Amino acid sequence: MLQRCGWVNIDDPIYAEYHDTEWGVPEYDSRALWEKLMLDGFQAGLAWITILRKRETMRAAFDGFQPEIIARYTDADRERLLADPGIIRSKSKIEAAIGNAQAWLDMRERGIDFSDHLWSFVGGAPIQNAWPSLKDTPTKTAESEALSKDLKKRGFKFVGPVIVYAFMQAVGMVNDHEPRCHRHEPVKRLAR
Repeated sequence: MLQRCGWVNIDDPIYAEYHDTEWGVPEYDSRALWEKLMLDGFQAGLAWITILRKRETMRAAFDGFQPEIIARYTDADRERLLADPGIIRSKSKIEAAIGNAQAWLDMRERGIDFSDHLWSFVGGAPIQNAWPSLKDTPTKTAESEALSKDLKKRGFKFVGPVIVYAFMQAVGMVNDHEPRCHRHEPVKRLAR
């Protein structure tokens, strides 16, 4: 039987698949990073499995998480989203996604590559951790606090240091697979 990180509910195939194929894999695409940051923001106060189960519906509702489109959402778009039972229908989170799209575009217009900027907070390469178990893994770090502060300064919302650290784990900016996990070493080898 495969050894997995302690947070994985192996009875849920969606969770196991996410852990085994996506979580911790370094992501460098700016749009994909933005989408994952938005999904982590939507997860605030909820279980991550809720987001995984709604992710495809949310992608459809939010036009493939294309910041260029979301930044121009109108009141009609807001109402459409608030009425969609397939997504997280939080007015504050929907407003944050729209504002975050505008902040993402502002960065791009200023010549700042979102991916390069995010990765600069970890020196351009994944931090390789080896926490003995889930209980030893921090919920935030100096890096997530610095990135959170930077994003907030740029106008992003739902990007506190705990949300940002979960995001950093998900997109491989840190390798927080437990050393005993079958994904720890393969993910480590994916670092640029």
